[in-house]
Amino acid sequence: MTLLKRGLSRRRVLQTGMAGIIGTGVMPAIFTKGAWAQEFCNNPTGDTVTFGLNLPLTGAYAEEGADEQKAYELAVQHLNGEGDGGLINVLTPTALKGNGILGKKVAFVTSDSQTKSDVARAGATRMIERDGAIMVTGGSSSGEAIAVQGLCQELGVIFMAGLTHSNDTTGKDKRRYGFRHFFNAYQSGIGLGPVLGQEYGTDRRAYHLTADYTWGWTQEESMKAATEALGWETVEAVRTPLGAGDFSQFLTPVLNSGADVLILNHYGNDMVNSLTQAVQFGMRDRQANGKNFEIVVPLFSELMAKGAGANIKGIFGTSNWHWNLQDPGTVAFTKSFGAAYGAPPSQAAHTAYVQALLYADACERAGTFYPPEVIKALEGHEFDGMGNGPTLYRAEDHQCMKNILVVQGNDNPTSEYDVLNIVQEVDREVVTYDPAIFGGDLGPAEPAPLC
Repeated sequence: MTLLKRGLSRRRVLQTGMAGIIGTGVMPAIFTKGAWAQEFCNNPTGDTVTFGLNLPLTGAYAEEGADEQKAYELAVQHLNGEGDGGLINVLTPTALKGNGILGKKVAFVTSDSQTKSDVARAGATRMIERDGAIMVTGGSSSGEAIAVQGLCQELGVIFMAGLTHSNDTTGKDKRRYGFRHFFNAYQSGIGLGPVLGQEYGTDRRAYHLTADYTWGWTQEESMKAATEALGWETVEAVRTPLGAGDFSQFLTPVLNSGADVLILNHYGNDMVNSLTQAVQFGMRDRQANGKNFEIVVPLFSELMAKGAGANIKGIFGTSNWHWNLQDPGTVAFTKSFGAAYGAPPSQAAHTAYVQALLYADACERAGTFYPPEVIKALEGHEFDGMGNGPTLYRAEDHQCMKNILVVQGNDNPTSEYDVLNIVQEVDREVVTYDPAIFGGDLGPAEPAPLC
């Protein structure tokens, strides 16, 4: 039974104050000596624990959200001892036993975030307060991630972020209760910049089209820094609304701008649409400043590449992971996911699955669901076997530090899934940076009294 169901919500505590609580004759265990380690938001007292899956099942990033849901469902099966065990068999070190978490079976509830931050926050609130979610995870938008991890900090529920690439998620908007496995925009710039210089030279003029929210802003900033360090000039940077669909009004000015590179800081269906329309405008067939006009997509996935079809051929970008890597973790996950769903997993699916296992493993290592102890188990934790090489969950900002990939659209695909080539696996040490450069404050680990 959750604390909300006991009739004493956190909001009521804040409204009535201590005097109001005493006046009711109710003295919750949270105020008694030594109760902190036992009484916390959604402390599981039954034989199950519930994950809250907050996913964009509609909206611009819906395809990513659908793949994440498949991965979470697979992770829950594996945690409960069903199927082939997947990455539980290769994670090192591991405390997972395939019998749930601390002997409790894992269940889940799902909410459609619609790729909207306010809807994501409302959905997470419902899953915590109504459904008793012990942990919230998911999202394919940094706007969603930042909104939900802020809520989770307030309520004392751990948030294991899904696909979020903004520097702000583990920068100025980082929170003690939020953890990110996915890499960030700054790391994309570090990895992609040298490849662009080698392929396209150092005398280029770039035009940016940028999704107008936290991810797009930091992706644009990071790509400007990376390309201007090469000697490129930034001609213009134009913000576009999320889910615009028709980008023609934003693409027309590019043709007369003097730019010879278009950088699309778009993701999901927005990237598929803007890239397709740019190709229809003839941008891949034209010349500018005596050079072939080029298009760059700093972040893209297998799902986006598949959706863009032939338009993605030769396009450079970065990815968090790819199913065709040959390490034991990737092989195990691709096999499990493919057997379950008949297709290889996307990077969104991979990071979702991994986050579910990492939370469960942290609870097992901590020997409790009490969030401050689970946070301690995650902070500074080194692990391997999950598909990205040796990985550190950095204590200072809760950013996973690991290898990332520079990828390129495959010119000669052999199947509908053979859409990306790995150009370079960029070592973790190369993309490691000082967490202080993005500021922010993690905040306290002690949870709010009630949720």
